[in-house]
Amino acid sequence: MDHRTGRNESVIKVACIQMEPIVGEKAKNVAHSIDLIRQAATQGANLIVLPELCNSGYVFKDREEAFALSEAIPAGSTCQAWAEVAAELKVYVVAGINEQDGSTLYNSAVIIGPAGYIGTFRKVHLWNEENLFFEPGNLGFPVFKTEIGRIGSFICYDGWFPESYRLCALQGADIICVPTNWVPIPGQDQKREAMATILTMAAAHSNSVFVAAADRVGVERGQLFNGQSVIVSYTGWPIAGPASPDQEEIIYAEVNLADARRKRNWNEYNQVLRDRRTDVYDEMLGTKTTPGWY
Repeated sequence: MDHRTGRNESVIKVACIQMEPIVGEKAKNVAHSIDLIRQAATQGANLIVLPELCNSGYVFKDREEAFALSEAIPAGSTCQAWAEVAAELKVYVVAGINEQDGSTLYNSAVIIGPAGYIGTFRKVHLWNEENLFFEPGNLGFPVFKTEIGRIGSFICYDGWFPESYRLCALQGADIICVPTNWVPIPGQDQKREAMATILTMAAAHSNSVFVAAADRVGVERGQLFNGQSVIVSYTGWPIAGPASPDQEEIIYAEVNLADARRKRNWNEYNQVLRDRRTDVYDEMLGTKTTPGWY
């Protein structure tokens, strides 16, 4: 609740599901994700975020396996299963999926609501051996207007680029949902939070948006994943997590998405999006025809 107005205009409960998909076990992964979605909904969550490629697993041995574990959006079996549970529980789901579009694969995130499929994000910045299987995303950084608020999404390595967050913020995103498969960064002190967590906090603060990042855990074909899923306030401070580095769990946070806009003014003089000096540097590509939210 905003203590000045006494109103809860856009209060939702966000859940980030930290799970361990098993590469090649698509049916089991989807069934497990649905069990966890049900668990989150039982706790009152109405926006639920799952990890990157959570239906297929991540470390493919070859292109044949990558294609065998892919499917069309939204007609594929995974999307249909998520759409059914979203309709039944009246929740919104943002989840990473191995998308096939004809002869092309994309590392994608699908956004589904109680009324069905809403939209797709395709990972723009591919990481490491993803380049062997996927094409770079070609849908930009869309923001989806829903009954619970304006939802942006991107995936994992996209978060290393400030432009990803800024483009979502400039299009009015209240919250950015990040399916991810974070991996250890060279030189990282194991006693400190992951670099990904630090970047997420900084971006939430500098764009005045909520961020919900759902990571995976486990080791897959020799690749270790970080865990440490986190939900970050528009202030930049975590309000849930970071989660465990190696255990499946669900983290929750209740937020008023209206705060991302109402409290964007940091003081009497400064507002982070309005203060940009576009006379010194160009406006972000892709927002020329989009109304500003500042």
